[in-house]
Amino acid sequence: MVIAGVMGPGKTATEEEMHSAYELGGCIARQGWILLTGGRKYGVMDAAGRGAKASGGTVIGILPGADTGEMSNSVDIPIVTGMMDARNNINVLSSRFLFFIGMNPGTASELALALKYGRPVILISQKKEVIRAFQSMCHNKIEIAANVPTAIEIAQRIAAAHSNNGSITDSPSGNN
Repeated sequence: MVIAGVMGPGKTATEEEMHSAYELGGCIARQGWILLTGGRKYGVMDAAGRGAKASGGTVIGILPGADTGEMSNSVDIPIVTGMMDARNNINVLSSRFLFFIGMNPGTASELALALKYGRPVILISQKKEVIRAFQSMCHNKIEIAANVPTAIEIAQRIAAAHSNNGSITDSPSGNN
């Protein structure tokens, strides 16, 4: 079972980011992968979930609050954490690999955690300064994709490599 995380801005997401997230969610579902998002009814997480549902996929939502009040209608499996932003650890560590569309402080914290724990990271249509900043502070490989189809090709390669060696990450200790 492959769980693919999609991270990105909520209420501040752009139309372009939401369009890419919707496309990505559909592609994830068609791969037979399970989508994991922040579970809320806003922005990238909602758009990715709607795309996955439209393609017959399953969506896990890792919710920040103590209830499902802001949950996206696309979520099949809600995980209610009451942890607010601390849920980012669950998002990162529960995903085989993570896609990042758009950037804001919350998304940046998820990206930093993914790099810290050695999770495969795929940045989609990110600004050059974002790429430079994260590449300058980590030794982990960051995959860069100009669009969703390229990101899916990268993820397929990562999934195949991990199924061959049985590991999710090269650095399970998180001591990067």
